[in-house]
Amino acid sequence: MSPRKGARRRRLGSIRLSLILLALVPSVTLAAMWGVTTIQMFSEGLRLRAQTELSKSTGAMGTDATLALQGERSLSAAWLASPKGSRAALDAARKQTDEAVAKLVSRQDAIQKAPDRVAERMYSVVASVGSLEYYRGQVDHPTDITAEQALDQYTSIIDDQIHAFQELSQVDDGDLTSQAGPLVALEHAAELVSQEDAQLTLAWPAGQMDGKAWTEYAQLVEARRWLVQDQVVPALTGAAKAETERILQSPEWQTLEAVEDQVLAARISSGDGRRIVLPDSGKRWSTAMTKLSADYTDLIQQQTNALLERSSDRADGLLLKAASLSAGGLVALLLCVGMSWRITRSLSRRLRGLREATLGLAQERLPDVVARLDRGEKVDVNSATPPLDYGNDELGQVAQAFNTAQRTAVHTAVELADTRRGFQKVILGIARQSQNLVNLQLSKLDALERRHQDPDVLKGLYELDSTASQLRRYEENLVIISGERPGRTWSEPVALIDILRSAVGEVAEYQRVEVHTQEEVCLAPPAVADVIHLLAELIDNATVYSPSPSPVWVRASMVAKGLAIEIEDRGLGLSEDDYASLNAQLAEPPQFDVVGLADDLRLGMFVISRLAHRHGITAHLRSSPYGGTTAIVLIPHDIVVPEAPGEPEGSVDAEATGPAREALPPRSPVPVRTPAVAAAPTAPARTDGLTPLPRRVPQTSLAVELREEACPAEEDTSADDFTAERAASSLAGFQRGTLRARDGEGPEPDDAGPPDDAAEPAAAGASPTSTPPADRS
Repeated sequence: MSPRKGARRRRLGSIRLSLILLALVPSVTLAAMWGVTTIQMFSEGLRLRAQTELSKSTGAMGTDATLALQGERSLSAAWLASPKGSRAALDAARKQTDEAVAKLVSRQDAIQKAPDRVAERMYSVVASVGSLEYYRGQVDHPTDITAEQALDQYTSIIDDQIHAFQELSQVDDGDLTSQAGPLVALEHAAELVSQEDAQLTLAWPAGQMDGKAWTEYAQLVEARRWLVQDQVVPALTGAAKAETERILQSPEWQTLEAVEDQVLAARISSGDGRRIVLPDSGKRWSTAMTKLSADYTDLIQQQTNALLERSSDRADGLLLKAASLSAGGLVALLLCVGMSWRITRSLSRRLRGLREATLGLAQERLPDVVARLDRGEKVDVNSATPPLDYGNDELGQVAQAFNTAQRTAVHTAVELADTRRGFQKVILGIARQSQNLVNLQLSKLDALERRHQDPDVLKGLYELDSTASQLRRYEENLVIISGERPGRTWSEPVALIDILRSAVGEVAEYQRVEVHTQEEVCLAPPAVADVIHLLAELIDNATVYSPSPSPVWVRASMVAKGLAIEIEDRGLGLSEDDYASLNAQLAEPPQFDVVGLADDLRLGMFVISRLAHRHGITAHLRSSPYGGTTAIVLIPHDIVVPEAPGEPEGSVDAEATGPAREALPPRSPVPVRTPAVAAAPTAPARTDGLTPLPRRVPQTSLAVELREEACPAEEDTSADDFTAERAASSLAGFQRGTLRARDGEGPEPDDAGPPDDAAEPAAAGASPTSTPPADRS
C-alpha cells in the first residue's frame, strides 16, 4: 500500500468535521478533567467533614467517657482498699461515667457509617461498657474476682477507647493526622499516670505491695516517663506545648515524680523482694494527683476540641476551595470551549465561503464568462473576477492564490475567445474572398454554357460547374465554422425533391446516389440552404466512406415527429463508441477549437451539428443492416410546409445578387424511371433552372438514380440508330430550355416539348451527358 492511499484512508471526510473534532476533543477532555478534579476535591472536603463530625460525636464523647472511667477506677481502687469509707464520691463518679457512656452508645448510627477500622474499635468499646455493671458489683461486693481483676476491666475499656480515638485521628489530611499524634500520646501518658494512681491507691492502706504489683508499677512509670519525654513534649507545638511544660514543671508533678522514685527505691530496701514496703507518701500523692488530674483533663479536652475545630475548619476550607476552583475551572472551561467553537465556526464559515466562491467560479461565473464570450460579448476581467478578502493569514493566502487563479482563468478564457474570434474572422475573410472567386467562376461558367452548344464542350463545362459547386460548399463550411450564415437565401418554400436533388448535385460521386421519396412537401425558406448543405455533407460522407460502386440510398418520408430523411451506405461502419461520440457531438454542437480538432478534423460533423442545432433538426447515426452507416435526419413540423397545387417547385429571391443569389441545380439531365416516359407530356420550363420532372407519377415510387452513365431503359431496337448528331441535337434542345429558364422566359410555342431529334434518346432512356452541373450563386 502506498503512503498516499494510507493517508487517504485516514481522512475524516471533510475539513468542517475535522475542525469540529479539533474543538470537541479538547473541550470534552477539559470537561472531563474539570469534572474529575471537582469531584475529587469535593469528595475530600466532604469526607474530612464526615470524619470530623464522627470524631466530634464519638471521639470527643469517648474522651469524656475515658476521663470519667479513669476517675471511677481511681475511686473504685480506694473503695476496694478501705470499704468502710464514704461512697458518695464513687457514686458521683459512676453517675458521671454512665452519662458519658450513654452519650457514646446513642451514636450507634454514626458508628455504623464510620470506616470499618474505626467501627470495629467503637463496637468493642460499646460491648465492654455493657459489662461494666458486673464489675461494679464485684467492686461493691467482691466474690468472684480480685480487686486487680476488677480494675483491669476498667483499664481494658479505657485502652479500647484510646485506640478508637487513635483510629479516628487518622484522617485524609496529613497535617491533621500529625497534629493528632501528640494528643493521642498525651492521652496514653495520662492513662499510665491514672493506672499508677489506681495501683498505689489500692496498696496505700496496706503500706506494701507484692513483687508482681511493684514490677507492673515500675513498668508503668518507665513507659510514662519515656512517652512524655520522647513523644509528647517534642511533638507538641504552640499553646499545647506551653501548657504541657507548665504541668511538667509544676510542684505537683515534681511531687508525683518524687513519690514514684521513692516507690521504685523501696524495692532495694526490701530484703526478699516479695513484699515491698511503700513509703508513707499517700497524702502527698493524693493531693498532687488530684491537682494533676484536673490539669491534664482540661489539657486533653482543650486539645481535643481545638483539633476538632481545626479539622472542621479544614473541611470547610477544602469545600470552599473546591467550590471556588470548580467555579473558576468551569468559567475557564466555558471560555476555552467558547473560544474553540468560535474559532472553529469562524474557520468553518471562512472555508465555506471560500468553497462557495470556488464553486461559484467553476459552476457559474466562469461558464457565464465563457457563454458571454461565445455570444461575442466583451468581458471585463476585473468585473468578472471580484477579489476575495480573507485576511492575511494562511486562509487569506489561499484566497489570494485563488484570486490569482480565477483571474488567470478568466483572462485566459478572454484571450482564447479573442484568439478564436480573430481566427474565425481570418477564416471568414478567406472564405468570403474564396466564395467571391467561386461565384465569379460559376458566373463565367454560366456564360460559357449559354454560349456553347457542343456536347463535348458542355460536358466539360458541366464537370467544372459541379466541381466549383463542391468547392463553394467547402467555402460555406468555413463560413459556418466562423459562426456566420451562408449567403444563399430563398423567399418561397422549396419542394423536397428539389432540395434532395440539389444536395445530391453538390456531391462528387453523385452517380452512386439513389433518391426515393413519395412525399410532396416543401421546406420553409429560412431552412432551405442549411438543409441542402446538411444533407450534402451526410451524402458526401456516405460516398467517401463506402466502396465504389456500391449505392447510397436517400429515403424521405413523413413520420409522427416530422420529416425523416435516411441516408444509408454500405461501408464498413463504426464501433459503438465512435457512434456514441459522434451522436453526442451531433446532439450538442461543440465550441470550435482548432487545438481540439487538430487530431481529428471531422469538420463535416461540426458543420452538421451547427446547422441542425440552428433549426431544431435532429441528426443521428447508427449501424446499417448492410454493415455500413445509416444517418437519420428528422426535420420538425414547423419547418415542413405542405405543397400547394400549382405552386412552383422552387423560386429564387429576385433581389438576391452576388453571393446571396442562389438557385437550385439548373441543369440535371436526370432520367426518371416511369412507365411510358416517351408518351408523357413534357413539363413546362422551370423558373429556377431545373430540368423539368413529372410532378405526379401514378402507381410508382419516385426514384432518382444518379450514376456515372445513364440507367438503361428497356432494350429498344431503335438504339442502333443513335448517332452523335442526335446527341448534339438533344443537348442543344436541353440548353435552349435551360437558357430560357435562367432568363425567366416562358416556353415558346415551338418549345413546348423536346425536339424531335431529342425524343429518341429520351425514349431510349439514355442521358445525353453523365455529369450534372451543380447549383450556384
